[in-house]
This record gives sequence, C-alpha cells and structure tokens, in this order.
Amino acid sequence: MFHLANRFGTVFRFPFTVWLCLVLAVSLLTGCGSNQAQRAESSEQPQSVSTAADASATGANTPASSGERTVKDELGHEITVPAEPKRVFAPYLEDSLLKLGIKPVVQWSNGNMAHAYLQEELKDVPKLDFSGGLPSPEVIMSYNPDLIILHTATYAANGTYENYAKIAPTYVFQNASGDVEKSLVTLGELLGKSAQADQALKVYRQKVQEAKEKLDQAVGGKKVAIMRFAAKGVSLMGANYLCGNVVHQQLGVGKSKLVENANSANVTLETLSNLDADYIFVINAYGQGTQRMKEMTESSIWKSIPAVKQGHVYEVNDEYWLGSGLIAYEKIIDDTVKLLAK
Repeated sequence: MFHLANRFGTVFRFPFTVWLCLVLAVSLLTGCGSNQAQRAESSEQPQSVSTAADASATGANTPASSGERTVKDELGHEITVPAEPKRVFAPYLEDSLLKLGIKPVVQWSNGNMAHAYLQEELKDVPKLDFSGGLPSPEVIMSYNPDLIILHTATYAANGTYENYAKIAPTYVFQNASGDVEKSLVTLGELLGKSAQADQALKVYRQKVQEAKEKLDQAVGGKKVAIMRFAAKGVSLMGANYLCGNVVHQQLGVGKSKLVENANSANVTLETLSNLDADYIFVINAYGQGTQRMKEMTESSIWKSIPAVKQGHVYEVNDEYWLGSGLIAYEKIIDDTVKLLAK
C-alpha cells in the first residue's frame, strides 16, 4: 500500500495496482509527446540533408560530390583527374597554362634557356632542364605534382608514362603543338578552366579576323617565306604548325611552292634560287643559326633574290615565333601586321 498526503494533511491510501496504472499512463503520454516532436522536427529538415547523409553513410563517391572526373587521354589511357589540380607539371605547355591563369610547379628549359617571352610571368617558377632527356621519376616526385600533362606522345615512350603515372594522374597529348586551339580547350577541361579557355579563344579569333582583313588589303596575293636558321641547317616552314600555321593558314598569307604540300623543306644554296616569295621572315633559332645565316645571306645567290633586292627581308623574334600557344601566336600576328601592312 502506497500513501499520499494532501495539503490539508489528509492521507490517501492507494492499492499498489492503482499506483502502477497511474505510472504507466504518465509514461505513455510522455512517449507520445516525444514522438510527435521528433516527427515535426524531421518534417522541417531539407530533403538534401537526408540525401547527403545517406550518401555519406553508404560511402558513395560520385563526380558531383567529389569533383573528380575520369577521362581518356589521346593515347587511350584512362585517368582520374583531381577536382581542382593545384600542382601541375606540364612541360612545354607553359604558354597555354598562363592563358588559363595557371602557373606550373616547374617550367621546361633547354639548359638554362626557357621560353624567354614568358619569363616575366614565370620568373618565380623554377626551371627544369630537358636537354639531357626527360627528368627521372625521382626528380618529378620532388615537385609533388597532383597532375602531370605531357605535350607529346614521345614524352610518354619507353616506360616513362608508366613511371610518371605512379606519381600522379598523367594525361598525354599526341602533339599539343599541332593544334594549339584544340589543346587549349582540352587543358581547360582538365583544369576546370573551360570558361577561361573559351574566352581566350574568342579574343584570339577576333584578333585573327581583324589582322586578316588588314593583310588582305595590304598584301593580298603575295607570298611569304619563313626561313629557320638552326645549328643543323636551314629550313622553310610550312603551313601546318607553329608560326607557319599562323601566317599561312590563319592569316591567309600565301606560301612558297617549296612547302606547298609539306610541313617544311630544307634550303641550301642550290635550292635557294627556287625560292618564290615576295617577303622573307628570318628566324635565328635560339641563336644557334648565326653562322649559317652569315654564310647564306652573304652569298651572291641570296642577294639576287627579288625579295632581298626590294628590302623585304625581316628578322623576327625566335623567342615566340617558335613558340606554341596563344600568347606566342598573338605576338606573331602583331609582327606580321606591323611588317606587311605598313
């Protein structure tokens, strides 16, 4: 028997069974109130919170949540690209990276000579010498890249790809210099910079169109020869790559029949007399063609060429005329307009 006293001192006596019933009733009422509160709270939560929690609980790793993407490079390798690469190793693609607002962890160089026309932007980026061949995996690891991009398939040969891929995801171009605009789009996709790539191409194509109109009026129907003097010889550059592509394909300036269907053509004193061009652009490749330039330009055959007689020979800057990227190409366009559309 349990006892309860009221405020007047009267004592009420309850059998045990009655007391037990009262306790159970209170417990049920409390439980119902708690469940209703929980249901009300749950109904106010956004559905996305529940979904995110479920995904986390199941260990889901979708592209939307992680940001990583799986892509195939131009050699068919399947790689997983980080959502936002921070440390990019992409030798010889510095021009295009800068167009996208990205600085690599290290820059390509031949000895201590790098892309001179980019050095103001890359002055704080260390140089890596490729003159003796590709750097070892140990050297690459020291820069701690989170994405490696090789600009040509030859860079990936002889087991190099397999070694580099162990360090970081490695994307390989067949030849990024072959189509700079296409390569820039691909880089934009890889690096999460597609908007920047699209804008850079829009500005560049407008520049090409304006320059083409000026050149059509100034030298329409005329031909230009682009002669490259190097340590190993002299060549005439065709219209399929680098500055030849810019001048002949994009700007529409005529080319010599010597490279009508070729990427390039060797030039000797014997073949020099067949050079059909109204203007000649001369490139001293990395300063290594000085002696060959002297030998050829002092010859009687050179001096008999109509373009030479008319003073239509211009030495252009090898730093960017042999460059690969929109920054170099824009400079080439500026030079061409300045020299031919006076």
